[in-house]
Order: sequence, then structure tokens, then C-alpha cells
Amino acid sequence: MSGNHHDEGHTVAGWTGCAVAVVGTSVAGVGMCLGSTAWIWLGLGVVGLSVLVTWGLHLAGWGKPPGIRPVAERGMRVRDRGARAGHPACVGCRLAGRGWGRSVSTVVAVSAQGVQGPDAASGSAPSAPASSESVV
Repeated sequence: MSGNHHDEGHTVAGWTGCAVAVVGTSVAGVGMCLGSTAWIWLGLGVVGLSVLVTWGLHLAGWGKPPGIRPVAERGMRVRDRGARAGHPACVGCRLAGRGWGRSVSTVVAVSAQGVQGPDAASGSAPSAPASSESVV
């Protein structure tokens, strides 16, 4: 079994989000049995809350990055130290504005290029950047 590279992703964010979602679907199920629209919507609201709880815990470092983690980092109580900077292939990190692959030095270089570009000497307005990645 030493060749097994399976990372199931047991994390605080995953288990907490799943527990909140189970409560939400249970409330919605009770609402279905009772025929109560209010209970159904309340349950669906709790399910929506589970997404936000899971996302917040992931951003706080209690989730996992995409892919397989090293064996030493697979424990449930091991916090992900790379979450603050963002994971490059993570949709949740990108939605939070993290993990875009830009550093402060890249942003400064792009800003300096825009101010001191070839058009600055002639006094005309600087041209638009060539790609969307260079926009700050």
C-alpha cells in the first residue's frame, strides 16, 4: 500500500461544509414532507451557506490545494500555509482574487512601463496594454 498516492482531501473545510449542507438538505426535506415552502427555502439557504462556510475555511487555510498533497500534509489538523497567497489552479482562490500568478514586482514593472513607455517622451497618451494580464 506504500505506492498509493490517493489524497481523499479530508479537511476541516470539507467536513464542516458537508455537515452544514446535510443540515440544510434535511431542513429542505422536512419542508417537502410538511408541504412548507418556507422550510424548503430555509433549507436551501442553509445549503447556500455551506458553500460560503467551506470557501471561507479554505481561504483561511483549513482546506486543501487542488491535486495530491504530500503525505505529511494530509492530516486533518494540518493547516495549508499556501492558502494565503492562493493556489494557482483553484477556482475558489481566483474568486477571492488570490493565486493569479502576479507578484508585487510584476505589478510595479508594468506600472513603471506604462508611465515611462516610449510614448512618454513624445508627450502623447500611452497605448493600451497588449494583454489582459498586464492590466493592474
